[in-house]
Amino acid sequence: MFDTVFVANRGEIAVRIISTLRRMGIFAATGYSDADAGARHVREADVAVRLGPAKATLSYLSIPDVVAAAVACGARAVHPGYGFLAENAAFARACEKAGLVFVGPPAEAIEAMGDKIRAKATVSAAGVPVVPGRSDVDDLAVAAAEIGYPVLLKPSAGGGGKGMRLVTEPEALAEAVESAQREARGAFGDDRLLVERFVTTPRHIEIQVLADTHGNVVHLGERECSLQRRHQKIIEEAPSALLDEHTRGRMGAAAVEAAKSVGYVGAGTVEFIVSATDPGEFFFMEMNTRLQVEHPVTELVTGTDLVEWQLRVASGEELSVRQQDVQLTGHAVEARVYAEDPARGFVPTGGTVLGLAEPRGDGVRVDSGLSEGTVVGSDYDPMLAKVVAWAPERDAALNRLDAALARTAVLGVHTNIPFLRALLADEDVRAGDLDTGLVERKLDSLTSSPEGETDFLVAAAMDRLLTLTPRGEVTDPWDLPGGWRLGGAAGVSFLLAAEHTEALLRVSGTPRKAMVGVQGEPARPASAERTDDGLGLWWEGRYLRYRRAKAADGTLWLTRDGRTVAVGERPNLLAGHADTVDQGPVVSPMPGTVLVVKVARGDVVAEGTPLVVVEAMKMEHTITAPFDGVVSELHVRAGQQVALDEPLALVTHEEPS
Repeated sequence: MFDTVFVANRGEIAVRIISTLRRMGIFAATGYSDADAGARHVREADVAVRLGPAKATLSYLSIPDVVAAAVACGARAVHPGYGFLAENAAFARACEKAGLVFVGPPAEAIEAMGDKIRAKATVSAAGVPVVPGRSDVDDLAVAAAEIGYPVLLKPSAGGGGKGMRLVTEPEALAEAVESAQREARGAFGDDRLLVERFVTTPRHIEIQVLADTHGNVVHLGERECSLQRRHQKIIEEAPSALLDEHTRGRMGAAAVEAAKSVGYVGAGTVEFIVSATDPGEFFFMEMNTRLQVEHPVTELVTGTDLVEWQLRVASGEELSVRQQDVQLTGHAVEARVYAEDPARGFVPTGGTVLGLAEPRGDGVRVDSGLSEGTVVGSDYDPMLAKVVAWAPERDAALNRLDAALARTAVLGVHTNIPFLRALLADEDVRAGDLDTGLVERKLDSLTSSPEGETDFLVAAAMDRLLTLTPRGEVTDPWDLPGGWRLGGAAGVSFLLAAEHTEALLRVSGTPRKAMVGVQGEPARPASAERTDDGLGLWWEGRYLRYRRAKAADGTLWLTRDGRTVAVGERPNLLAGHADTVDQGPVVSPMPGTVLVVKVARGDVVAEGTPLVVVEAMKMEHTITAPFDGVVSELHVRAGQQVALDEPLALVTHEEPS
């Protein structure tokens, strides 16, 4: 076994790999960019080496720098995690040339499966069913017409949902091809596309395989990954509620044959599209030649540490498990926590983690790269953590995961946790009636807030009252907030603004016995106290517990039941993108880079016309015209860095002078 392993990654997956290395008694080395100098994976490794600037191409994606860092640390092997260089055959060969063992499959297998066009041909020859499709890049329109709409455009060189476009009619094909190729070039350096038949009501089910260098290949059951948005997985579970033992055996056997067809070694995943109405019909989609983001659910139902077996296989050990030994016990569900705002179209967010609470307990696992003080920027993928739950039955696992998410708090950064909880509560999800279009169909209901922000505003006002009230016995009535009158305390007013609500609150009395009036409504009794982790509030017959943290600019961050709200004490302090665009100026909904400016000054545009394409956290976001009008001003150019809410253009109802 290796004495030192270099982890060529960052964030939660680097932390997760380091935990197995530590348990196995292996010295853990890693690298970092300037943006990650204080990151958790750096602090938890035994040694960390600077790779370069924040830009990934100059640090985590720089093969010479990563290999040099691994050699400098005295590593004998390199674990790439997922993303970055994990499926890069040139990196695998560079490791071998430097005398390092690449913890993954041979470069030839990466190449065979990394190219979707070649992969389909390879597994098809091995008898694995594939989705009907074509790769004639010069004639995509003809190919799409032959296959029949709707069709799915997919980059040949990579996955993760990047560059994928669903096209439902011929008129939309040209623009979809342009956008898909642009995103594919940016993500993979290769803009080749293939077009496939889009299976209606599809379910995304994948098989985990494990292969050694002695010719043994086994599968560890399936994972259901149908809950997706824009081809990006959100919630994954094992096993699937759709499959019976017979179908599971057929799919598993097909996955094993796919792995054998390229001489696969290590942990890998074979992904299938399965018809929701006919589970017996399944098609090979692609093979990920690396560890998957969702690998924890397989680990929980099989009792297998996949990272440990990746290392053992890479060191030459033979698999100790045979197919008949694999048993799936119970049910596991994983939710991906992203730095994004579902209410604003899932735009990436960011900020500094001011406070953090991650759930613990029986059947609960958290893979996280977060710690207090972590700066979440726009340089890398927005996934922050994964919350995973196991239970003997599926319903119990879903309940346990929901409860765990309710106890998760990331103060200082907006996340998708309320959206995840809404998705887990959906009746179709509960029933196991899933398909890859479910999230998009129900997006409006899943992203609408189940309740307003009044409770958070009252909590913020009472928190402020606690801060202003002198501690200990009060001997001078003039020290009370709001002063003193013959009739008692005069009270104090706060003009507070949350993301979607602004209100004037008037508070009188003491923190233990106060009256709070919200926006002219009759005052109601309230009581507040400091707790070990934040604030306790009695309001409208309920006792509500909030975690709290205050930012340097005075913004108070509060979280309860997985929902986080930032409250400022000035009007419009946190005005949202939607409030701004109604007035004409179009601003960037996230920090990022301008990829394309699609209009010119003086252009007449209709509501919804694409104006600017901004890239953030490796995803494209198209900013559109808020109403019919004229582009009066353009403030940006392609390649320009923009900040959150930075003006991009001005659309007016009148033509420019």
